[in-house]
Amino acid sequence: MISERVRASVSGWVMVPVITAVVGVSGWQLVAAAQAQPASFLMVVAWSTVLLVASICLGGFFVVDPNEAKVLTLFGKYWGTVKQDGFHWANPLLTKRHITLRVRNFESTASKVNDLEGNPIEIAAVVVWKVTDTAEACFEVDNYEHYVKVQSEAAVRNLATQYPYDAHEENHKSLRGNTQEIAEQLKTEVQQRLNKAGVAVLEARINHLAYAPEIASAMLQRQQAGAIIAARQRIVEGAVGMVEMALDLLSKRDVVTLDNDRKAAMVSNLLVVLCGDRNTQPVVNTGTIYQ
Repeated sequence: MISERVRASVSGWVMVPVITAVVGVSGWQLVAAAQAQPASFLMVVAWSTVLLVASICLGGFFVVDPNEAKVLTLFGKYWGTVKQDGFHWANPLLTKRHITLRVRNFESTASKVNDLEGNPIEIAAVVVWKVTDTAEACFEVDNYEHYVKVQSEAAVRNLATQYPYDAHEENHKSLRGNTQEIAEQLKTEVQQRLNKAGVAVLEARINHLAYAPEIASAMLQRQQAGAIIAARQRIVEGAVGMVEMALDLLSKRDVVTLDNDRKAAMVSNLLVVLCGDRNTQPVVNTGTIYQ
């Protein structure tokens, strides 16, 4: 693998007066040599060559903006990378490829994939990334931006197949219930795929998660049923606690003495009142509790 080599270039502000002076002097000497009597062919050729070289050197100037870099190659061989922002000059024969080091976002398209339970879901993610090794980004992959997109989408699809959309048992991870852990695993998997491209993943998270339209209605009913069951469980637990508290208070305060049959009847009536989903109609007993 090709590793990045950071190079220091010559300041362009130093080379501007130097090249300007060389161009001026060589141009003046060329004119003088051509007008001399007799004209010196060798002097004309020499100063023409100097002027040509100085003119070619003008192509060595380049600018590096903040958080950007120039990857330099010479006749197909990697020479180095200039990361220092400013006005620079380097060998004009060097090929200078621009590459940005800024943080960038990539939002994958919503992909339809089957989760661990085989349910079709739609999933998409946002990946925050930046280039950290310019040599690997330029030479190890054909197009590093396209590579990031393809590998990120592949990682998202692969992650979706490892977990169910929603966990129906305790201590089981799911895409919807463990968003932070899933995001960390997604970041790790995307980073492993992009290491060879000289890219660092700063953040990766799921930003779209839904059942596929063909099963969304059925899954909504399933979720509603699960919510109703969970609510009923809480209601029953609370009702049992209230009945137990009522019986204990009646016994401690000696309000009324109830045998087991009457306690069972009272428990039944209280549970109907507390657990029912509709308002109950009270019946007033004007006799004794045994009538």
